Amino acid sequence: MTERYVMSIDQGTTSTRCILFDHGGRLVSVAQREHRQHFPKPGWVEHDPLEIWRNLERIAPEALAQAGATADQVVAVGIANQRETTVLWDRLTGVPVGRAIVWQDTRTAALVDELARAPGAAAVPGRSGLPLATYFSAPRVRWRLDHTPGLRERAERGEVLFGTMESWLIWNLSGGVDGGVHVTDVTNASRTLLMDLRTLAWDDDLLAFFGVPRAMLPEIRSSSETYGTARKVFPGVRIGAALGDQQAALFGQTCFAPGETKCTYGTGAFLLMNTGTAPVRSANGLLTTVGYKIGDEPAVYALEGSIAITGALVQWFRDGLGLITTAPEIETLARAVDDNGGCYIVPAFSGLFAPHWRGEARGVIVGLTSYITKHHLARAVLEATGWQTREVVDAMNRDSGLGLRELKADGGMTSDNLLMQIVADVLNVPVARPMVVETVSLGAAYAAGLAVGYWAGLEGLRRNWHRAARWVPAMDPGRRAAEYDNWRRAVERTFGWIRAEDGDPADR
Repeated sequence: MTERYVMSIDQGTTSTRCILFDHGGRLVSVAQREHRQHFPKPGWVEHDPLEIWRNLERIAPEALAQAGATADQVVAVGIANQRETTVLWDRLTGVPVGRAIVWQDTRTAALVDELARAPGAAAVPGRSGLPLATYFSAPRVRWRLDHTPGLRERAERGEVLFGTMESWLIWNLSGGVDGGVHVTDVTNASRTLLMDLRTLAWDDDLLAFFGVPRAMLPEIRSSSETYGTARKVFPGVRIGAALGDQQAALFGQTCFAPGETKCTYGTGAFLLMNTGTAPVRSANGLLTTVGYKIGDEPAVYALEGSIAITGALVQWFRDGLGLITTAPEIETLARAVDDNGGCYIVPAFSGLFAPHWRGEARGVIVGLTSYITKHHLARAVLEATGWQTREVVDAMNRDSGLGLRELKADGGMTSDNLLMQIVADVLNVPVARPMVVETVSLGAAYAAGLAVGYWAGLEGLRRNWHRAARWVPAMDPGRRAAEYDNWRRAVERTFGWIRAEDGDPADR
């Protein structure tokens, strides 16, 4: 019998990958290609959409060749993508209008400040689930319309299309200028500031507030359904799923029940908690977002907490301070001591994300004495990730009322066993790492496979999830409380560091 597979396209911030999965959810092959990061001005971050499309055309055959497979053995393709990155392109030529504006880009800061003072600003979070911030797509679309002569008129006529990366790739895969399908899924649409969280539809008042023409928007579809058939790269293969990368990781970790939570630890960290079929509004600095939607079933919502600096702190310890030569060395260094010696590092390198959202905060090291060595500093680096996770989990528990029972962890930092033990200790819940750590890609594959009947249902996907490692709490409750209090006092010392009249020294 000929083996059948699902192909996952993971279009990330630094690279695009194609991964082939079999029916057991096992990784069969992977091909990857990086794309260039463009920084034309301070705070500007851009990607070339055409480069990303060409990379996909190259790596898809590589992934098939590695497995000795052909396109007719692929039952469906699913896409996971960097969220909020904004692409505008010409419907008739397929040529992008400038480069894609990446989710990290902050050029819209002045526009966001202006919008925050405009009538109707107070209603935006209630409808979209998101705060007015440079992080999301709508201000980027508005910026491009405002700064490209004649673009708004063309957009109003439907000659210019907008999409996040999955929309761009689906449009090209399904034919591009020759009948390409212009769609997005609810998870990506929920990151634009333009979709009503309850109706799952583009909202006329939000469109008017941001000045975005409806004619340029993709059709909003579920995360798992057949959008169309590929005419390029995978001719004849059904395109069956699209999810934002962090929602894809939630799905790949099989967090299908309310309260189930995953955290992806990379340069930063992203926690998502499944909150069920009703959106939970946060009063504690979290984002309300769509977790996933399977076909005609009700949407499942999530609370999200974003931590800006986790793995990036280890990189700074290596590259900025030169105290280690490779990232894994930090675990060896930190294991040489039993505690942090009273030292705490709060990595607010460019402000704090959830749950504080303090853009003026800057990093601090507190508690330094002559007793402190590089070993204590290394431990404080790892503990910073643990305590930042604790802050977000506490906010999630307060908002949802569900109570975290176990954290499913993935991402590159989960290879650090001491870090995972620290996270379990500070959360006082077990932490589990799955056998397949490529949870973003796996989630997109699962959703695509469900759409075409390759997998029968969610319970079958749960049976595919296998634990590789588990850490259980071992910290004394009194010590945990005291250390958390010290951490929170350290965080307070980061606030108010950048004053409006001074500006940021990094910009001088």
